Amino acid sequence: MMDWRDMPPLSALRAFSAVAESGSVVAAAARLGVTHAAISQQIRVLEKALDLPLVSRAGRKIELTEDGRQLAHGLGLGFAEILRSVSALTEAQRTRPLQVTTTAMFASTWLVPRLGSFRMANPGVDLVLDPSPVLRPLEPGGFDVAIRHGTGDFPGLDARKLMDAPLVVVAAPDLLNGPLDGGPDALAGLPWLSELEQNEASLFLSRQGVAKALSGGVIHLPGNLVLDAARNGYGLAVVTEVLVAADIASGNLRVVLRDQTDRGYYLVTRPGVQRPALRAFCRWLTAEAKREPGLNAAALGV
Repeated sequence: MMDWRDMPPLSALRAFSAVAESGSVVAAAARLGVTHAAISQQIRVLEKALDLPLVSRAGRKIELTEDGRQLAHGLGLGFAEILRSVSALTEAQRTRPLQVTTTAMFASTWLVPRLGSFRMANPGVDLVLDPSPVLRPLEPGGFDVAIRHGTGDFPGLDARKLMDAPLVVVAAPDLLNGPLDGGPDALAGLPWLSELEQNEASLFLSRQGVAKALSGGVIHLPGNLVLDAARNGYGLAVVTEVLVAADIASGNLRVVLRDQTDRGYYLVTRPGVQRPALRAFCRWLTAEAKREPGLNAAALGV
């Protein structure tokens, strides 16, 4: 195990290695973007730390001592290996596809129809879209960004509101044949549609004070098929109003019940520095949300 307390300052080692490689304090200063006085000071710091003379000075000419040449050789090998490792990592990050996770319903209804403009603006970015109801972890080397619905509670992550998105229960007009009699309790006896691995219908009714179990049957479907089934009158569905705004306006679906909780779609990322592809995607997504008619899109400052 390396004892870092015995290691001279890295800045001093880098300055000395640059001098050894270029043969000049002035040239080394130009390469590192500092003054030649700063380079000279770093070399003196290194000589003091090692208690060894590393260079011999004769006017403006500088030569390495035997100890200096030995150190320069080792530093050359070490810094070259560091540079290879850094280059490999940055190249891997540059070429790694941007991985986005969101629900299948949001992906098929809102995101995918807009991806053409992202491709035109960022032709060199490869993108992987994971349409899943499961909350995928955002980890280094894995998923870069999630677009999730909720109240903004995503512990340990940066969550920025993309758009308001209250929940509604919708159904085809023919399914109910008129006004709903019996209030929210009557909904428990009707057929329902639910996204796979989700229990949104029961949770929604529970928040409305309905304690009854769903007795009308539930069809579980991938999220991108739930709206098709709802339009065909196969059951009621809990969806975000933003995804069915056009269906409501055209009369294909009617709103049966609204949730009063403040909910929205959030752009969720890990804290810290974002790679260029992720920054570009976040900027593009924010701009797209702002262009959405009738939506209260938040300015994220991304």
